[in-house]
Amino acid sequence: MKSIGAIFALLTIPVMHAAAQTKPDRPNILWIVSEDNTTFLGCYGDQYATTPNLDRFATQGVLYENAFSTAPVCAPSRNTLITGMLPTSLGTENMRSTYPVPSFVQFFPKYLRAAGYYTTNNSKKDYNTIDQADAWDESSDQATYKNRKPGQPFFAVFNIFTTHESSIFGDQPNLKHDPEKAPVPPYLPKTTEMKHDWALYYDKIEQMDNRVGQLLQELEESGQADNTIVFYYADNGGVLGRSKRFIYESGLHVPLIIRFPEKYKHLSPGTRTDQLVTFVDFAPTVLNLAGITVPSYIQGRAFAGPHLPPPHDYAFNFRGRMDERDDKVRSIRDKQYRYVRNFYPHKIYGQHVEFLWKAASMRSWEREYKAGNLNELQSRFWKEKPVEELYDVINDPDNIHNLAGKKEYQQVLVKMRGELHRELINTKDAGFIPEAQLTGIIPYEYAHSSNYDITKVLETAEAASSRDVQHLPALVKKLKDKDAVIRYWAATGITILGASAASAKKDILPLLQDESIAVKIAAAEAAYKLGQKEDALKVLLSAIDSPNDMARLQALNVLQSVDRTDLAVFQEKLKSLSATYDVALAKYLLNN
Repeated sequence: MKSIGAIFALLTIPVMHAAAQTKPDRPNILWIVSEDNTTFLGCYGDQYATTPNLDRFATQGVLYENAFSTAPVCAPSRNTLITGMLPTSLGTENMRSTYPVPSFVQFFPKYLRAAGYYTTNNSKKDYNTIDQADAWDESSDQATYKNRKPGQPFFAVFNIFTTHESSIFGDQPNLKHDPEKAPVPPYLPKTTEMKHDWALYYDKIEQMDNRVGQLLQELEESGQADNTIVFYYADNGGVLGRSKRFIYESGLHVPLIIRFPEKYKHLSPGTRTDQLVTFVDFAPTVLNLAGITVPSYIQGRAFAGPHLPPPHDYAFNFRGRMDERDDKVRSIRDKQYRYVRNFYPHKIYGQHVEFLWKAASMRSWEREYKAGNLNELQSRFWKEKPVEELYDVINDPDNIHNLAGKKEYQQVLVKMRGELHRELINTKDAGFIPEAQLTGIIPYEYAHSSNYDITKVLETAEAASSRDVQHLPALVKKLKDKDAVIRYWAATGITILGASAASAKKDILPLLQDESIAVKIAAAEAAYKLGQKEDALKVLLSAIDSPNDMARLQALNVLQSVDRTDLAVFQEKLKSLSATYDVALAKYLLNN
């Protein structure tokens, strides 16, 4: 994928402005964005859904069968949408964060404004980086394209909050959808709370559909429907158990429908397509439709409009930290298979996230697991992850039959493993830098400097997370590497190997004094697991006092695996914490 410097960005804005101004009859572009819903729509074949407006809209436009958010959560995905770049490349993958992007990376509506478009956002941003407020002529809950000058083309975004995860919190009676008929998937237990939340969520989707109908009607009444290309999509999958936040179809597969009015039908790919598209492609697609040259640094590919590049062979997806809980997952998906690589396989899927646990259905799932009432499939969520996962998404849409260990799928596995590896190298994935080391830097620039050898880093991270004891000698050697990122992953590999790495105890101890606090904490986790508890606990106790927010959070995550008796020494410190994510984790540790 391509990159470019600040000079290009500054030069191209006036050039594009002049070019676009001479282009007649530019289309208006309207985005209608719902929150946290996968393809729970009638037009996608969901018979439980009540979505007449979107079903009708789909008959008027193009339905994309294979559209994906880049992350299974909003802020990093919205970062992708607004920049046209991968957050793993920018260093903005973690939920939530405000790490800066390079100066040449412009929020793409700026290019539209420079070309004469009126740009409005109503109203959620959540871009997971420092805001660029001048991307919009208006951005508020009152923003509307109706305030533009006569004849001025517009790009307008309307965000619908109705289906946000928080919409299912609390008991809400008088459901319209029957809980007993809710299509609860087999990996979830059919508790009363689970069925309630599924039915409730379909009620919320019906309400969202009503709002979509209102927005489309407003466009008709404005007299601009025949001049406006309308996108409807959701900002990530979700929100019910093992969907939002998780690298499965339920968390990543989003509805996408685009309606092209008659005068712009020639820019449309048809009525239904299985082309793979992700959010990294949306910015270049809008610019292409508006007749604006796509800046070279943008990593996505336009999928509508004139002069299209070849489509993707794979959709790339990722997971980083989700609120107070750290994880590291990368995935690619073609039209039949999803490959998942877990870089922290020692962390269970079901790490407690305070916001997620506000849903009664999640609490009921955990309750039933602790009571021993779940089958093997429903229990997996509460256990450590495999290193690799491979799913046939056509024959296994719930992603429950992991094919990674089956001999007949080894050719597919090896191919997709290699494709993912190349993607991470080509984009210089900055997500492998421990977050405690990101303070005071621009992650993208660091990852593109001589300080970051992505090939060596990825080789180490892959070995560390492989659970293969044959990599132990190499990991021990890398504990002494000059690069703190390499040392971090080597120490993490000792933790993942656990007792199988007992011979490395003497090698891990010097890292308890490492100059990098991220390495010190990773070494403390490994040392504790190998029985060197006292020294490890001293490091963790000190880290909780660190002014580095992410170091504190890293240490608190390690405390999850500390014995209850050893946790007692942390009690007063845990009670004194005040930062939001610190408090969330501290409360959980104190209560459990």
